[in-house]
Amino acid sequence: MTGTVARRMWRLYEPIHDVIYFAPEARAAADRLGMRGFWMGYFAFRAAPLGKVGPAPVIASFFGFHPRRVCRALPDAWSYSTAEEALAARLEGADAALRRLWNQDTVESAAMAEAAELAWQAAAAADCAGRVVAAANQALPRPAAPHLALWQATSTLREHRGDGHNAVLVANQMTPAQAHLLKAAAGEAEADVLRESRGWVEEQWQQAVDELCAAGLLDERGGLTESGAALRERIEDGTDAAAMRPWEALGELDTGRLADLLTPLAAAVIDSATLPIANAVGLTQPHAVALTQPNRHAVPRNPTAGTTPR
Repeated sequence: MTGTVARRMWRLYEPIHDVIYFAPEARAAADRLGMRGFWMGYFAFRAAPLGKVGPAPVIASFFGFHPRRVCRALPDAWSYSTAEEALAARLEGADAALRRLWNQDTVESAAMAEAAELAWQAAAAADCAGRVVAAANQALPRPAAPHLALWQATSTLREHRGDGHNAVLVANQMTPAQAHLLKAAAGEAEADVLRESRGWVEEQWQQAVDELCAAGLLDERGGLTESGAALRERIEDGTDAAAMRPWEALGELDTGRLADLLTPLAAAVIDSATLPIANAVGLTQPHAVALTQPNRHAVPRNPTAGTTPR
């Protein structure tokens, strides 16, 4: 089993996790807690597994955000809600959103229960040493409802991959702004969306551009040089390798089975337009569109077959 499996599985579970940020039901759950605006709800929900945490650990562990963006939400969010209340609210938001997106029959189906069990096994097997956000999610109790157990498992898996990705970026001496620019130059997200959503001002962004150009990683038009493309590939390959433990533990056959079960669920989220067309995650790229096409699977039954879409 190769690292491309980890990338393909990410493309299936990430849309499911992301409903908690973009679905109207999730936004409503944050509003009921009294959260002020999108970003306060985002940071409260995503950081809640860590407890009543201040901005510094979130700035470090989430990696990509300008400190000012985080400090505008934390610790103020905890004056409106406890971390425990935020955890309950994010499950309520996920429940309402997924019931709408998947319908009641799907939520209560045997296939959903099977997907939840396989995803939970994979998430429980994730190696979380040095991965603080993943470890905090992994330690949460399993929800009784299968669709919520599946959602929580996808949360652990995406934070496990994200924590590993951040470690690879640090090992390659990338700053957050530089990492965003490499991602944009690779065509995986729009530069303006990354800069604005993560709170970076023009001067800081341009400084990162200048640094990457001086290092020979970006050309004068902001595109990847040969060296930049090679670095980006090493970072992604390293991220994939670091994210393999759950799938190695689950095994090839069960990983393929989980992929089959997740494909229509992820496609339903993509089809619904719940996720913004332009988003920082990059889920509006062709690999996401492929999920909505009939008889197409982002992961083949043999999960080591084929190549990884870029």
